[in-house]
Amino acid sequence: LCCECGQFHLLLDNHLYNFQDEVDDELICHICLQPLLQPMDTPCGHTYCFKCLENFMQEYNFCPMDRKKLSFQQCHKSSLLVRNLLDKLIVFCPFKAECQQTMQRCELEAHLQNRCPGFKKYKSELQRKKNPISKGKEDSSAKVETNTPKDSEVPNGGSPLVAESSAAAVVSLGTAEPGLVNPAFEETEEGENLPQRTSLVAETTTIEIHREDPEEELGMRIVGGKDTPLGNIVVQEVLRDSVIAADGRIAPGDHILEVNGVNISSVTHCQAVSFLRHPGPVLHLMVLQEKGFSNKTAQQDSTSATNREVIHVTLIKRDRSEPLGIKLIRKTDEAGIFILDLLEGGLAAKNGKLSRNDRVLSINGQDLRQGTPEAAAQIIQTTESRVNFVILRQPGVQLSDPVEDGSTSNNSSSSSSNGGSPVHHRRRLDQSHYRRKSNYQKGYVSHEKTVAIKKEPKESLGITIGGGRDNKNKLPIYVTSVQPIGCLFRDGRIKRGDVLLSINGIDLTHLNYYEAVSALKSNAASHSVVLKALEIISLNSTEPSLDIKEQGFSWSPLWITWLGLPSYLHCCQDIVLSKGNLESWGFSIVGGFEESKGNQPFFIKTIVPGTPAFRDRKLKCGDEIVAVNGVPAIGMSNSELIPMLKEQRNKVTLTVVSWPGSLV
Repeated sequence: LCCECGQFHLLLDNHLYNFQDEVDDELICHICLQPLLQPMDTPCGHTYCFKCLENFMQEYNFCPMDRKKLSFQQCHKSSLLVRNLLDKLIVFCPFKAECQQTMQRCELEAHLQNRCPGFKKYKSELQRKKNPISKGKEDSSAKVETNTPKDSEVPNGGSPLVAESSAAAVVSLGTAEPGLVNPAFEETEEGENLPQRTSLVAETTTIEIHREDPEEELGMRIVGGKDTPLGNIVVQEVLRDSVIAADGRIAPGDHILEVNGVNISSVTHCQAVSFLRHPGPVLHLMVLQEKGFSNKTAQQDSTSATNREVIHVTLIKRDRSEPLGIKLIRKTDEAGIFILDLLEGGLAAKNGKLSRNDRVLSINGQDLRQGTPEAAAQIIQTTESRVNFVILRQPGVQLSDPVEDGSTSNNSSSSSSNGGSPVHHRRRLDQSHYRRKSNYQKGYVSHEKTVAIKKEPKESLGITIGGGRDNKNKLPIYVTSVQPIGCLFRDGRIKRGDVLLSINGIDLTHLNYYEAVSALKSNAASHSVVLKALEIISLNSTEPSLDIKEQGFSWSPLWITWLGLPSYLHCCQDIVLSKGNLESWGFSIVGGFEESKGNQPFFIKTIVPGTPAFRDRKLKCGDEIVAVNGVPAIGMSNSELIPMLKEQRNKVTLTVVSWPGSLV
């Protein structure tokens, strides 16, 4: 429960309020469709919530309203007049049963903390429930966060063991797993100067998911399966406001090993989707969760702690609502909270004294050595002007992007700024597409077809579509349903899941969603329509039919079907990772050329918590690497690609194709 608005919401989401009157449309954010919070103005004259705009700009580079090119740094805080109008909006107290008061929005927090009988009752009940009923059912990962590194490690250098986990449950992903290549975890030639680490440590945890509606989606996307190089079933994404998100224990990168006692670690992708979509009020999942690297000895960790320095930093806000531009996290291997990132152009970044990976000891005199990011955010938000930080910093560790680059990682994809290390560099003709020597068609093939139809001018095509190059995964246009009222249903050749290539000679493969809708509607007015489409066909007739399972599900193609698309339909994106000299990239790969299997794509299998790949947030499990610093990975073996990744000292540009995981 949020102490500021008195309602339940995710930490990174906006506060929620119950407004007494209908709010003027001019004061509504057109991203979240709620009254504005911390309003930000764009140069093109639109206003959005700070968090809404920040989240939107992480995926897109245009204004949501008029689609004009935009960067977050160009936006500025709305005028004092607008902020005052918003603060004076009348809201109800969220504890209606015990408190029927109304007040201005800016007064709600003080009301909750000092006067509200409902909030006081809630806090006292929460205090009584603080002791858990059964420790045996607790998520074992919570135990890791409360231990110091010294407590969780074995003095002889072995991997840490967590209470309630058997020795077999603690596994190393750095062991010789068949096909697993892990360039992120290998020591460099200068290994004697780097912190000594053992393998990546992970633990198995059993999680019980409850849902009121047995048919409700879990709300996560999965990739992998024994019919792909990934092998295991891996969580790619957890959807907001879903059953899984509300539970809070499953995260992207977790490997799902069992569903209701059935081992799915060696089943096909379609079989895993079928198991996870099975309806029921209770779902038992066994998952493998990564905990990051473990240091070789606790002694080294304690020694390094003595070399750290304590620094005092003061930031001055112009008013109480001004954000500092700091992202805070908790680490699994060390108590307390740490600075994950500083928002470019924000107050903290401009001040220049705080750095990534600083540990926050206190804010305004309040001890946060065992604190949480939520507690720190609460202190910052309630502070009127001066925010005093006491932080702990490890000297000598490079915490930010290398200064010698002369540019930010977003502005340069050049390979010439890698600390003087040798670099393979080849210019490419087209940054959007990399042609494979052969399509990866494990289980699926694509078949192009041309459908010519004679129709009445007013008769609709009768299809709905999805995708579009403005989608975050930059998907081609595909058919989501064929309605029984249109000419295409009567013809029967266009099916759900078909990728639409063109209509009456107009190319649809590079259009965004709205452009594609417009093209289809305008051409549907003709007496004749010629559609070119790509049908993706399963080669395995024994796979379970998922259509029956999808009665209550939002339909979208399975992840594995996208892998059968020809390369000209792939839309690549460049992801630039930067790191300090003492860091590893933090991801593992599978795939590549093997004598017995031929050419296979390289996939991201593991992203390690606390590493550059994890902090960047753009790389996802299941992404396909098609090039490194502009050099195509087609036809390479692991032994060829790994040295290319290892020799990049401070920056690497990965060109990837990212397909959305299957929704379960």
